[in-house]
Amino acid sequence: MFQTMSLLIQKHWFEYRSFYWFSLILLFMGIVFGAVMVNSLSLGLKNDLYHYLQQFLTQFQSGTDITPKHIFLQSISHHAGYVGLMWVLGLSVAGVPFILILLFLKGVVAGFTIGFLVQQMGSSGFFLAFASILPQNIIVIPAYIIMAVTSVGISLSIIKHLFKQTRTTPVPAVILRSLVISGAILLLLGAAAAIEGFLSPVMMKNVLEWTT
Repeated sequence: MFQTMSLLIQKHWFEYRSFYWFSLILLFMGIVFGAVMVNSLSLGLKNDLYHYLQQFLTQFQSGTDITPKHIFLQSISHHAGYVGLMWVLGLSVAGVPFILILLFLKGVVAGFTIGFLVQQMGSSGFFLAFASILPQNIIVIPAYIIMAVTSVGISLSIIKHLFKQTRTTPVPAVILRSLVISGAILLLLGAAAAIEGFLSPVMMKNVLEWTT
C-alpha cells in the first residue's frame, strides 16, 4: 500500500512539478507584493489600522469572549470554503486564472500582515507575526499549493478531453482523485486550524507578555 502510494505521489510530482514551482513562485510574489503594499498606505490609514490592532491586542491580553473552539471552527470553515472554491474552479475550463489569483491573494494577505506588524511594531511585531502566522502556515501554505495544482490538473484534463474529442483522458478518474486529495488536504487544514485555535493564541500571549 505504501509503495503504491509512493508511486502515485512520484507520478503526480513528475507530471505537475512545473506547476508546483510556478505556484510556489506565485505565492512568494504575493507575499512580497503584500509586504510592499504596506508602504503604499496613507499615513491616516496606517494610523487607523494600527489603532484597531492596538485595541485588538489589548482585548486579547485582557481576555475575550472568543474561545479557542470558536477560532478553530471559524478557521476550518474558511479553509473549507477556500478549498471548495478552488475545486469548483478546477471543474471550469476558464477557472485556472482564478485558482492562481486565489493563491496569489493568500500570499498577499500573509505578506501584508507580516509587513504591517513589523513596520508598526518593530521587533515586537516580528515575533508577534512569527507566533500568530507561522505555526499554522507551515501546513496551510503547502496544502493550498497542492490544492491549487490539483485544481489546475482537473482543468487541464477537461481541456485535453475537449480538444482531443476522445476518451483517452480519464476525466472522471482525475475528478475522483482530486476529491480524495481535497479530503486529505482538509484533514491537514483541520490540523492547521487546531494550531491556530489552540496553540497560536498561547504563543501570542507569551510574546505580548515578553515584549511589553
